[in-house]
Amino acid sequence: MTLLAVVELGRGLVSPEAPVVHADDEGVLRGRAVFETLRVYGGRPFRLLAHLDRFDVSAARVGLPPPEREAFTAAVAEALAAAGAADAVLRLLWTAGREELHRPVGLALVSSLPPDLDELHVRGLRLAAVPWSPGPLAGAKSTSYAANLAARDAAARRDADDALLVAADRTVLEAPTANVWWREHDRLLTPTLELPILAGVTRAALLELAPAAGYALEEGSFPLERLLAAEEAFLSSSVREVMPVVAVDGLPVGSGTPGPAAAVLQRALREAAGTL
Repeated sequence: MTLLAVVELGRGLVSPEAPVVHADDEGVLRGRAVFETLRVYGGRPFRLLAHLDRFDVSAARVGLPPPEREAFTAAVAEALAAAGAADAVLRLLWTAGREELHRPVGLALVSSLPPDLDELHVRGLRLAAVPWSPGPLAGAKSTSYAANLAARDAAARRDADDALLVAADRTVLEAPTANVWWREHDRLLTPTLELPILAGVTRAALLELAPAAGYALEEGSFPLERLLAAEEAFLSSSVREVMPVVAVDGLPVGSGTPGPAAAVLQRALREAAGTL
């Protein structure tokens, strides 16, 4: 992805090449920062208010003051206008600031979309199950993502596109940056938020959209074997949207090709975003 525009709260638009975070920022030194990532469709951020609500929750979890909502909303508008991209990725970042000053830093960043999204929707993802021990920040959008990225790297070493995080008892949790779903006949299953997983905004959107698409819903605690026996599976996230999963640990899920529920829900999501 290419960085297109950056707006710093209290400073305004800055060059994407300009330094905006100090080396002694606690977000850099200790990972004490939170973020949100969302899609922009036709110049409009999708479910911005829901992302700002989660932003508040994550900040409280890591001991940061609430993000300045009005300032961030204005920064988003300025960044999107400067980027000039109808479809893009928007990131919000809220760090603790320099360790001696205790003055938070807020950024709104607009980037181009990953170039391989369309290809991956057609092909589907290959996942590798990776054992996962959630820490105390599970469910928060903290920048402390080293463990998530290590899980993805472990999956890549097994020739997979991404990791499927599973608990010690083989309970399915999530992917490093996405929620996970699968289909049994006309029923869609997804791990419950009572587990230590992220409350995805796209996940919430699909819970609203699925019944109208003809699918019943079941949230719960499920073993990996349940997913492996499913007729299809997919991930949900803001950037990847509804992304089909075609294999786990080298074994095909269902027919081993993208399934119908993923296609139907992808279209429903785009309709909800006002792009169809």
